[in-house]
Amino acid sequence: MDYSKPSLIEKKWQNLWNSKKVFSVNRNKKKKFYVLEMFPYPSGNIHMGHLRNYTIGDVIARFFKKNQFNVLHPMGWDSFGMPAENAAIENNLNPKVWTEKNISNMRKQLKSIGLSIDWEREISTCDDQYYKHQQKLFIDLYNAGLVYKKDSYVNWDPVDETVLANEQVIDGKGWRSGAVVEKKKLSQWFLKISKFSQELLNDLHNLDQWPDKVRTMQKNWIGVSQGVEIIFSISKKKEKIKIFTTRPETIFGATFIALSVEHEISNFFDNDPEFLKFKRLCIKDQEKKDNEEKFAFETGLHVIHPFNKKKIPIFFANYVLMDYGSGAIFGCPAHDQRDHDFAVKNKLNIIKVIQNTNLSSLPYCEINKEDKMINSDFLDNLHPSEGKEKITQIIQENKIGEKKTDYRLRDWGVSRQRYWGCPIPIIYTEDGKTLTVDEKDLPVKLPEDIDFNNSGNPLSNHPTWKNTTCSKTGKRATRETDTLDTFFDSSWYFLRFCSPIEESIPFKEDDTNYWMPVDHYIGGVEHAILHLLYSRFFSRALKYCNYNVPEEPFKKLVTQGMVCHETFKTVNSKWINPENVFSEKDIAGNTVYYTKENGKKTSVVKGRSEKMSKSKKNVVDPDSIISTYGADTARLFMISDSPPERDLEWSIEGIKATYKFLKKIYDYLQKDFSFIEELDAKTISKIKEEEKEAYSLIQKTIMVYTDDIKNYRFNTAVAKLREMVNYALKTKMTKDLFNYYWSIFLRLISIITPHFSDEIAEKSGFKKVLINLKWPDFDDSDLDKKIVSIVLQVNGKKKFLFDAPFESSQENILEIIRKNNNIPSSYYENSKKVIFVKNRIINFVI
Repeated sequence: MDYSKPSLIEKKWQNLWNSKKVFSVNRNKKKKFYVLEMFPYPSGNIHMGHLRNYTIGDVIARFFKKNQFNVLHPMGWDSFGMPAENAAIENNLNPKVWTEKNISNMRKQLKSIGLSIDWEREISTCDDQYYKHQQKLFIDLYNAGLVYKKDSYVNWDPVDETVLANEQVIDGKGWRSGAVVEKKKLSQWFLKISKFSQELLNDLHNLDQWPDKVRTMQKNWIGVSQGVEIIFSISKKKEKIKIFTTRPETIFGATFIALSVEHEISNFFDNDPEFLKFKRLCIKDQEKKDNEEKFAFETGLHVIHPFNKKKIPIFFANYVLMDYGSGAIFGCPAHDQRDHDFAVKNKLNIIKVIQNTNLSSLPYCEINKEDKMINSDFLDNLHPSEGKEKITQIIQENKIGEKKTDYRLRDWGVSRQRYWGCPIPIIYTEDGKTLTVDEKDLPVKLPEDIDFNNSGNPLSNHPTWKNTTCSKTGKRATRETDTLDTFFDSSWYFLRFCSPIEESIPFKEDDTNYWMPVDHYIGGVEHAILHLLYSRFFSRALKYCNYNVPEEPFKKLVTQGMVCHETFKTVNSKWINPENVFSEKDIAGNTVYYTKENGKKTSVVKGRSEKMSKSKKNVVDPDSIISTYGADTARLFMISDSPPERDLEWSIEGIKATYKFLKKIYDYLQKDFSFIEELDAKTISKIKEEEKEAYSLIQKTIMVYTDDIKNYRFNTAVAKLREMVNYALKTKMTKDLFNYYWSIFLRLISIITPHFSDEIAEKSGFKKVLINLKWPDFDDSDLDKKIVSIVLQVNGKKKFLFDAPFESSQENILEIIRKNNNIPSSYYENSKKVIFVKNRIINFVI
């Protein structure tokens, strides 16, 4: 069999791996390694992003398996959610049918990539044997006091007709539908993620194998603020208002109090039509920006200043949200821009309490060492930092407030008013009690006879499903008709993979003790403050419920970039598939682009390269690439062009070149498929003595390639393999050297191109599949460590390779580059940034 039809070779090896259960694992005495890519939503077909993501994970999984680790590499399906329900409505079928059909197709597609998956551990979140255990976990969280229900204004997606968590609102729009989000008051279930705010923040520094960007995003989302909560008494009322502030030293500059329209004081105005109108205006869109107009509703109420006893008017304001502090602020217009805007518009007093001789315009919002307090009674002449310390002490001594830490992070609303989700195991009895479903009655299954013709919550509209009897009391009861947010499903699935067929409990302690945490977790950075934060919280919450799980579920996080492709539009802004575009040269010699519409040549404009998407018509089907060029070609291309964390530029020319590279090796070796998998020590010693140059190249390649793979420098690792091939094709070798050289090469490349490598190994007489052959050791006794090869990159792409003295500094490397006439000066002269990894890489960002 030649390499003209690689898909035939690949099917052969996939069937063999499957029949021999090569990738099935159980606990043993080996050191474990748990590699996991974020599991996919079963939309129907895999895309290039999937192909890249799962190839990255598979290379790592195979690498550690060959290094004698017991590797867990599972796969599952994040299979609940709105798209399935919407598709069911459009196609008049049950979401379960649609979902299972998609899973079947995508499973077949993923298997065609040649992934080293233990398919015996496959899970699906819409399987009742999965959500049975999820309902048990919900009950445990409820019994531990980490779940509660309350009336709350929530983010309402009017298109999907469901509630969204704060993290699912992107720039004021629903993360899936793109609809402008509204505020709506509903009774909702919440998880107490805020209870763990400080832990989640503190432990970020332990995640030293996570990208800094992700840790920063989580830090900002948790959003800690240190300040003081001050109690203000309302004039002629017994009620008090608590106000959190990070600037208590400016209290003598307070000229108004501003409340959120959701503040409890709003109850005084429930019968005021003008206030209710104002409230609706504010609630309609609370994604306010600092530069938006500030609206006010004057209450006629006043608070008493806690120190000078002056009356301060109370307003409701559209820029004050319940998400900050307690939904109340004191306005100091001289030293806050938003307060200043509000005060000017409403003709309120502005009292300057911080003086800076060099900066006199208001509002003055900075803090400088020349500042001093003025108009502030006992704080006068102090620096603001001293004023803050003194006023905080006095507030606490007078028992009119206390130091407080406030967080931006709010409790996680998990109720969703849809059908296709995990039913919440709660019932409401006829005598008014709220109870959890008896565990022996789990799972609470979804009804299959569902009607989507009515608007609103399908479960609430079901004629019989919601009616039940409490098995604990025998009383009639009504089921909770909301379902759980799908991010609940994905917040613990990595634990279920440890014990996927366990029936009685969600996971066995012995299994999680052995496999957890996930050693390498791979997925998109877009999940930084959604799935990743929720999973960190969930692990802590389960530990709080006495489950023996690690607090941090993911040891190392790898966030891969997107797969991008060129885009084209007609002059009428109609997107055109790049495959339907051809180019010509105009009279001036410039490249111009055309497509054919209705048989006529039509001019098109080439746009920038963007993430593959159906809307821009720049999608490439992985199936077509795999069937034509083979999975190994696709795998090799996916990791050879760019580092995993950077975007990958799709190129059919690149795919063709990658296929040509593999075919060249196959055709060359086909002439002499007779090298063996292991050479004895005496023969290797002879090669070392007689073939020093080749032997040294092999050892150096093993050493560098191993380090590159461990550190996800796949593109430079592939560059070393290409060097190895180029050397072999131009060098005459003895039979022993030929055997040794290509045996090592196959073991190295096999983690990237497993079918290709196993086929060649089998034809050469190898007795084992390559995944079961140990990773090659390297002999560094004769390696010339005085000289190393440096990769020169421009914007992350390899441009040149040159030698330099070992341990050279960045300055020395730059000097070598400038003196090398073969390196274009355009690579480095206009660079904005230089990234230097000693003995490895210098990357010019231009």
